[in-house]
Amino acid sequence: MLDIKFIIENIKTVKEGLAQKGYTPEEINIDELVNIYKNLNKLKTSSQALAEEKNKLSNSIKSSSAEERPAIIAKSKEIGEQLKKEQEQLAKEQQKYDNIMWRMPNLPCPQSPIGPDESGNVVIRKVGTPTKFDFTPKDHVELMEYNNWSELERITKVSGARTYAIKNDLSRLELAMHMLVLDKLAANGFTTITVPSLSKQKPLYGMGYLPFSQDEIYYMPADDLYLSGTAELVLNSLHADEILSENDLPILYAGFSPCFRREAGAAGKDTRGLIRVHQFLKTEQFVICKNDINESEKWHKKLLSISEEVLQDLELPYQVLEICTGDMGAPKYRQYDLEAWTPSQNCYRETHSCSNITEWQARRTNLRYRDNQDGKVKFAHTLNNTGIATPRILVPFIENHQQADGTVRIPAKLQPYMSGKKFIGKNAQQS
Repeated sequence: MLDIKFIIENIKTVKEGLAQKGYTPEEINIDELVNIYKNLNKLKTSSQALAEEKNKLSNSIKSSSAEERPAIIAKSKEIGEQLKKEQEQLAKEQQKYDNIMWRMPNLPCPQSPIGPDESGNVVIRKVGTPTKFDFTPKDHVELMEYNNWSELERITKVSGARTYAIKNDLSRLELAMHMLVLDKLAANGFTTITVPSLSKQKPLYGMGYLPFSQDEIYYMPADDLYLSGTAELVLNSLHADEILSENDLPILYAGFSPCFRREAGAAGKDTRGLIRVHQFLKTEQFVICKNDINESEKWHKKLLSISEEVLQDLELPYQVLEICTGDMGAPKYRQYDLEAWTPSQNCYRETHSCSNITEWQARRTNLRYRDNQDGKVKFAHTLNNTGIATPRILVPFIENHQQADGTVRIPAKLQPYMSGKKFIGKNAQQS
């Protein structure tokens, strides 16, 4: 959510930012929003004046004479009816205003590449080189079948499409990756926290899932609860409506949770194996810092560097993308993605998404802090980045580290979390 005063004072800038993110005037009409806001203020002022006048008349009834009382009561009733009409009109105008404001995206960073969709994303750097094999490599599904690491067909009968069940060393590898990342984040000052996968509706608006991504969310009407697609959803509202001290900032969370996404917009895409599934595990980096763009951009770079370290620890070739304005989504001010090389698809695939949200989410959750210098209450900045998400990362991992005998090599940084194993797979003892 943007500050309405900022919008009014920077109409041209706001319109340009909306256009860069792909929004048309028909979708979000800034001129209409400003007119509604001005009308709201007039109605609020008028309604308040009527309410005060009605109260004065009501208070004067006791001290009035018997002759004066009927006229005062009639006048009070007349004003009451007028007040009711204005309040009804006020409620309608407020709803119009809220509907537009809840759909108002964040403005993109001036340094973000401008583009309509993923075609406008820019590769900043590549680290490592795509893996070459001196044998015919298997894809991740073939590796799982060969090593008895999965129950993909059986679990589909139980839980439907886009679900997975992995077992033996691969299931331990999945959890080992999360422990490696959680330890890394703890060493960087993050508070590790496990959070529920259940949420009320309000936090979804606070994060920006609603009203933008309704078709991606699982909803349980009997309980009026939603299944979360990331720990960011819960962490973003953990301090909602609070006024923190600047001394409390930054707050760094390493949130772990099961996550759920309908993948409604990906019909027929990546249906094979582990890339797009409805339920997965995710460790999320989440930061709450003071309202200073230099401060939040510093943390943005830090979050990105941590995730690069993760991919380096896993010894995966990867590339860093700066996401363009039309592909970054409504809440984002600036976004980087990390993509790991996936041999079976001969391309890089996303593993991490790192975003600076500035104060956009904090305004929606009313998350504030008191500035030490001027004592003013300000909205915080929030940032998020994937720590690691499984099982997707398992795809490039086992494909890049596979050996000719079907085993998978475990990088040195991960070996302590795998009981010291250097290889996994049915032929690992001979490796």
